[in-house]
Amino acid sequence: MLILVIGSRQLCIAADKPVLTADTNTPPILAKSDEELDVIALLQGSSEEERVKAASVMLFSDNPLARKTLLDALKQAKNSAARMAVCKALIQTRSSKESAKNTDDFIAPLLGVLDTELEAEAQLAAEATLIFEYDKISKLLEDTAKDASKPVRTRLNAIRALKLRPDMLATIQIIRLVDDPDKQVAGAAEEALRSLSIPVGRDAQTRETIISELRRKGRNEFLRDWLIRQEAQIRLLRSDSDFWRGAYLAALDKLYSSVSDDAAKGAFLEERLRSPKAEVRLWALERVNEWRVAPGAKLPEKLGPVLIGLISDPDRAVRLKAAAVLSVMGEVNSAQSLLAQLEAEQDEEVATALFGALGDACYIAFLPNSAIKIPVEIRQQTLEWAEKYVADPAPAKARKGAEVMRKLLGQDGLKDAERYLALLASTYSGLKNDSNGTLRGELLSAMANLCAPQSVHRLQARKQFGVLFEAALNDKTDFVREVAADGLIYIDKAYALGLMRNLVNDPSAVLRKKVIALAGEVGSVKDDFGWLSEKLGVNADGEPAWQAMLKILKDSDAATWKVWADKLTSDDSKLGNEYKIAFLKAAEVSAAGDFRSEIGRKLAGLYYTMGQFEPAADYLGMQYEAAKTKQAKEEILAKLLDACLKASKAEPLAGLVEDYLSKADLDLGNSVMQSINDYFAQPPAGADPVAVLKALETVKVPKGRPKWQQRLSAWKAGLTKTTEAEESQ
Repeated sequence: MLILVIGSRQLCIAADKPVLTADTNTPPILAKSDEELDVIALLQGSSEEERVKAASVMLFSDNPLARKTLLDALKQAKNSAARMAVCKALIQTRSSKESAKNTDDFIAPLLGVLDTELEAEAQLAAEATLIFEYDKISKLLEDTAKDASKPVRTRLNAIRALKLRPDMLATIQIIRLVDDPDKQVAGAAEEALRSLSIPVGRDAQTRETIISELRRKGRNEFLRDWLIRQEAQIRLLRSDSDFWRGAYLAALDKLYSSVSDDAAKGAFLEERLRSPKAEVRLWALERVNEWRVAPGAKLPEKLGPVLIGLISDPDRAVRLKAAAVLSVMGEVNSAQSLLAQLEAEQDEEVATALFGALGDACYIAFLPNSAIKIPVEIRQQTLEWAEKYVADPAPAKARKGAEVMRKLLGQDGLKDAERYLALLASTYSGLKNDSNGTLRGELLSAMANLCAPQSVHRLQARKQFGVLFEAALNDKTDFVREVAADGLIYIDKAYALGLMRNLVNDPSAVLRKKVIALAGEVGSVKDDFGWLSEKLGVNADGEPAWQAMLKILKDSDAATWKVWADKLTSDDSKLGNEYKIAFLKAAEVSAAGDFRSEIGRKLAGLYYTMGQFEPAADYLGMQYEAAKTKQAKEEILAKLLDACLKASKAEPLAGLVEDYLSKADLDLGNSVMQSINDYFAQPPAGADPVAVLKALETVKVPKGRPKWQQRLSAWKAGLTKTTEAEESQ
């Protein structure tokens, strides 16, 4: 059926004017332009979009027959589709830059549509009347609402139209209709007032008072109040809409989470991806994305075509999200469709997202182990798109172009690689004085990655970009200096370190760490140990600097280790005790002879000073055993005993006591006895005096040692008393 069926009557057309007719029941339309030649085709379309477009074309046509066709369509009660299409075309003129001519022609036909029994028709007709100033239609509209001889449905539809008018007189008419004898009319008027937040009033007299107050305020104040009420209502409706949308999506989440089988999950998401509601399609896309990035995830293959179809979705947000999802789905062969949609896409942000996804699809398809195969021509066309994006003045587009170009230029089998490399270099050079450091950094990052070992065209890239990287080390933007360092490191690490040693105190922590790590790889004791040692224990650079120093010293000889051990662990060194211990432990691995003994002495002293008594006791014990004279042993003994007691190292302590007792009895005048007695008198926190006492009781005591036995009994009695007191509490 054609959207506009006017009847079987034929219009007489002048003989010199050509006519187009679809069939015997379709009125001819005078053709004056190519645009009007399309009208018949549009009228024959089955979709609402085609019908409205046809009506719009005819509405702005200068052809009087086109106007007559529209006016007659509004009178055809049996052709609802045509009526609604004309109403929508009229409504669209409110936001159109072009004004339709002689719109007053539609006043009577539009008000005639209010006789309809179809709510959708009545609503559209009411909205279409908003194209007229109220004074042009007020009498006809108000008379229709008041006329008791008209069908109730017509009067109700008139009230619907009055409610839409931001006009004081229209509102006053609705107030008066609350007292109409017809209960349906009165009820509709009352409901309309409530929806407008206008007081209804308890009786006719009260309503007259309300009307008087409205008149007193005047038109301007009424419009202000009306606008405030409408905005409040819009906020309420949006709030309700957001609530129910959230509730529905939460229910979807709950239902989806209850599905464990992958096939069932796929079917569930496929159905929602095909939903007529954009919000539901977006929800499903987000779930697909979550599923895709989960460890070990494998999506059902049937989702692929559905996802590809969504890149041409009518909703902009859905297209944008679909492109983002496809960009990480290398298992879906989407390149051809992405390229086609990119060429047709009108929204710049969506086009950029599609372009990025296309770049990813091409990159993945040409990886050696990829199961996806696409024509080489698609990748070449994508690279041509990248050329356009790189040259675009919009920073976001230029960045995306550089990113895609970097991915594709890193692969084999491309034509004119040198030309694209030169384009990146020239684009970057053109931005050198630009304040947009992020864009310059992104371009330089793409160039640096093309110099990496895995890049197919790394040799050409290194030759093309090396000078740019060197110059960028002096850039004021941190990000630019950082990626310039990456590029130089890819080209020649030793040469890069020579250039970057003056950046060891750069404001960028990222750049400082790059220099430190590079020193660990290719640095030397002579050139790098000094500045690296200054960073130990100072800030966040300390640990990386320490690791770099260890790497440099890894293959050094004992003499080098000793020189730096003396420097870094001397009393004048600013190095923290933790780093001193770590350095000495590293040196100890390959140390021998006197150097090893010296390391042991330093470690014992550091551990003791830091309160780490267990390792201190170990190293002091080794020194004690190695001491060759009695005096040397006595010098070590006091600290060794103290460390053993505080660390509750009972066995070494028992051995020392046994050695003493083998020679003579011990009394409180002896330093060993005094240390042990002080320990039992006031055990340090964390000590285990019971374990120490048990170890001392196992000591083999020669005969004739009464002082020791007496003191041992006293210690035991004191511990027993202390234990009983603690248990009684």
